[in-house]
Amino acid sequence: MTKHFLVAAVMTSAIAAGASASLVVGWTIPTAVPAATTGVSYNYGAADLGSAASGSMLSGSHAAAATTWSSPAGNGSQFSLSSNNWAIGDFYQISFSTIGAEAVDVTWDQTRSSTGPGSFSVLMSINGGANWTTVLASYTVIQAGLAGNNTTSWNTVTNQPLFFTTSVALGETASNQASVLVRFSSLVTTSAAGTNRVDNIMVNAVPAPGAIALLGLAGLVARRRR
Repeated sequence: MTKHFLVAAVMTSAIAAGASASLVVGWTIPTAVPAATTGVSYNYGAADLGSAASGSMLSGSHAAAATTWSSPAGNGSQFSLSSNNWAIGDFYQISFSTIGAEAVDVTWDQTRSSTGPGSFSVLMSINGGANWTTVLASYTVIQAGLAGNNTTSWNTVTNQPLFFTTSVALGETASNQASVLVRFSSLVTTSAAGTNRVDNIMVNAVPAPGAIALLGLAGLVARRRR
């Protein structure tokens, strides 16, 4: 092994050892949905945080054309993404790239009204929605302000992670993909007035080995130019 390759190997090893999760995309819902927005689907927009924010998208889809999309208070933030008229299979969805990244996980805040859907699943697709795999078969969404459960309604000041924040690892399949779709899909049908809302959706990952090797090579090239 030549001196230069030895240096590259040492640098790559050091970078790998120090690699930690970083934000790929994140939606803090910084702007409100325009008033009186209705329809079967709504595209909120690209992530406002993260290294892969460009080209990402947060959206939602319902069967009912009468669905209203809105932005009540978030979980310690000014806005959230909310909708009513929930039926089985209606969903919120995020899309993003994980090129150069692995060990991908998603964290999000979610709550509901007293008549909103309280049972969801997490689905993932890496081929544009042609096929879906179940990441999390079922999870419970806690009602905001539920008496006797020490929970309070979402507000713009206080973040409440204990009852409202959920995290899930997406598995190896989500690594190094040009497009990953993740759906938070309702397992129940509720009354038309029942609402459900999401906030602070964050996708984190660590650099894939190939990306780490490129970082090491870049470091070696920089050393040789000096």
